[in-house]
Formats: sequence, structure tokens, C-alpha cells
Amino acid sequence: MSLQRGCVVSQVSRVLRHHTDLKAGTGRRRPSSPIADLSSPQASPQRLGQLARSRWTIENRLDVVRDTTFAEDASRIRTGHGPENMATLRNLAINTLRTAGHRNIAAGLRHNSYEPFTRPLDPLSIT
Repeated sequence: MSLQRGCVVSQVSRVLRHHTDLKAGTGRRRPSSPIADLSSPQASPQRLGQLARSRWTIENRLDVVRDTTFAEDASRIRTGHGPENMATLRNLAINTLRTAGHRNIAAGLRHNSYEPFTRPLDPLSIT
């Protein structure tokens, strides 16, 4: 998180994150120091914990899917606005598939690929 000019830091907390590598079965702990502009009454330990965990909801719902299903980290698109444009298109695909009822994005992509000229357009109501 970067601070903008003129931002007043009200609190700095310390969060100890536990990471487990499910394949290797190993774990590690890593401290981090989130910064909040909330006052002390607004920033209870429970609220700060909730805010720290809510970031991972976004990470798990979009970034992990983009990394695993679309192999975004292996993408060779690196110049200009290409990476941002592709991330937007991937997010559109993920959210469209979720809206259409697909819980597994990879399975939804496979399902749509069976009829490539009709199925991908159906959730968007384009004929």
C-alpha cells in the first residue's frame, strides 16, 4: 500500500500471517505492518483483522483464478497498456462466467469452448 501526499497515518498495526504450502506440507509465518487512517475507536483489533482478511477475498476470487486458469504470470504481454487490458478482459470473462452460474471457471471455459460461435455470447445476451 502506498501513501498519498497529505495522507495522515493514524495507526500502524502488526499482523502475523501464517502461510501453508499444501503440496509440500510446510508452513511459515510472516509479519506485516498494515497502515490505517482510522482513529483508535474505529480501529478495534477485530476491525483491523477483518480488513486484513478482506484483502485475501479479492486475491482468492480474482487473482488466483487469473494466475491458475489463464496462466497470467506466464503471459508475454508486457508493454504499453496490454497487461491492464488483458487483466480487464480476464476479469470480464471470470465475472461473466460466475454470473452465468459457473462456480469453476476452468470448467466454464471448457463448456463454452464446445460451441465457440454461440455459447460464449449467450451470457452476454449477444447473438
